[in-house]
Amino acid sequence: MFHKVEEVIPMENTLLKVKFTNKKVKIYDVKPLMKKWKVFEVLKNEELFKKVKVDQGGYGISWNDNIDIECNELWENGTIIE
Repeated sequence: MFHKVEEVIPMENTLLKVKFTNKKVKIYDVKPLMKKWKVFEVLKNEELFKKVKVDQGGYGISWNDNIDIECNELWENGTIIE
């Protein structure tokens, strides 16, 4: 089952506030991905980090053609706040 993304808001300290189509909101920390995958290290650049957007259809988020996170990763590893 997919938990599609409706909105993503970049926050401080590489955190993302992610609102899903089921109206649940979670906080997702990108730091673990930066440590695990070299491609995510460029997101330490705050200007680039703030350019995050929801992919068409809500199946994930992305910053560019090389850096993206799928919706299930955000759902399963995010911390629910609303």
